[in-house]
Amino acid sequence: MTPSFNQTQALQPTHVSPVRQLQTFKVSAMVLLTASLWFLSTQSAWAASADKGKEAFMKHGCWQCHGTEGQGGAAGLKLAPAPKPLAYISAFIRNTNGPMPPYTEKILSESDVADIHAYLQSVPPAPDPKTIPALN
Repeated sequence: MTPSFNQTQALQPTHVSPVRQLQTFKVSAMVLLTASLWFLSTQSAWAASADKGKEAFMKHGCWQCHGTEGQGGAAGLKLAPAPKPLAYISAFIRNTNGPMPPYTEKILSESDVADIHAYLQSVPPAPDPKTIPALN
């Protein structure tokens, strides 16, 4: 005897346990939160100013360790050109426990961080040494 397919029964809603509903809600909420944070971080990046970022980079002393163009130095890593993503830099600035002191929002606002990131993105890469006549 082969089982028969009952189309009416197949179209009936199935019972979903409250635990499963809660799990689905949590996943949906996390996806929505992640998407919202990503959207907000890109919005602040779009509004960021490289000119203001250079001012903040100098004002807050970033240049003392990282060089005036983020090229790196004896005490600080190379930040530009091609800096890490804004979210990474912001999290590092706020939570570092290494030689660089953490900067709270009272000292360095999120808009300052976004501007500094825009400044670092604006730094052009160094020319290829093969294109410099004095070196060839």
